[in-house]
Amino acid sequence: MLVQPSVTSPSVERTLRRLEIAVTRRLDGMLLGEHLGLLPGQGTEKAESREYHVGDDVRRMDWAVTARTTVPHVHDLVADRELETWALVDLTASQEFGTTSLRKRDLAIAATAAVGFLTARTGNRMGAVVLTPTGPQLIPARPGRQGLRSLLRTLLSVPEGAHDRPARQPDAGAATDLAAAIAELDRPRRRRGLAVVVSDFLSTDLSWERPMRVLSTRHQLLAVEVLDPAELILPSVGLLPVVDAETGTLVEIPTGSRRVRDRYREAAAEHRAQVELALRRVGAAHLVLRTDSDWLVDIVRFVSTSRTTRGAARRAPVDRGNLGGTGRAPARSGAAGRPRGLAGRVALP
Repeated sequence: MLVQPSVTSPSVERTLRRLEIAVTRRLDGMLLGEHLGLLPGQGTEKAESREYHVGDDVRRMDWAVTARTTVPHVHDLVADRELETWALVDLTASQEFGTTSLRKRDLAIAATAAVGFLTARTGNRMGAVVLTPTGPQLIPARPGRQGLRSLLRTLLSVPEGAHDRPARQPDAGAATDLAAAIAELDRPRRRRGLAVVVSDFLSTDLSWERPMRVLSTRHQLLAVEVLDPAELILPSVGLLPVVDAETGTLVEIPTGSRRVRDRYREAAAEHRAQVELALRRVGAAHLVLRTDSDWLVDIVRFVSTSRTTRGAARRAPVDRGNLGGTGRAPARSGAAGRPRGLAGRVALP
């Protein structure tokens, strides 16, 4: 278990404060809303209206929609339940890379903070499995914003361990095992909730796809992919010595060759496409954050687009035979007429 330092450095506190201010000021007003339960059941939260069927409770009659459509309608109800969020945060050596004002490590912690502050409500809890250079570490789930601040303070205090020069004996076994870390995210078996995987997904064998598919069967799954532009395109700077941050292996790349640069660009684009396809196959929502763009704007755009897509998917097809010559589809009311919680059920899809 990752133990939080008894004395937190002033720089960690300043960074934590800047993160909280950035998220709460720029995201809170646009994306807030209570989440609905992950499980169907009786409750007090109104969902969409539907036509009345024999046996429905008449106390749930939606008289406004019934009057407009002349067809009896009732409210569906969903149970409002406590949300538990677990995040896998990749803070291994490869995350310490960055060619702009941000490193991928900083972006990963910022993404975790955004998810945390947007889901922090009374009773909601958030925990994390942190993938560090020394192996996965557990941060127990705690409720409220104080628990979230403690989690972020611990993430900011994780020591760095990247190789800044070639190792005498490169250790191939030091490479990140993302698949094993994802499998640990649901051990022991946790209650249904939101699972977030924050990583650069640089593993070329895509071995993480299977454990993510297993994870998505019980939890709503969000994958946050953090990228740096230099990982997608090689600059033309002649013979470029590159050290693998995790294994210490030295590789010299002749970037002066246009053929080498083109092959690198094509390979990087192909890998990104494979990652996107794999995440789509497992049913995960896919958020891409880059170190050279405004991550807050990217999150707002992602959630807004996801809401619009879900709203279109929820709309029932218009039954032309029941329009009665009015030319209008049956109206809806209740929760269907206002923004659905954060990402429909929880803060982020």
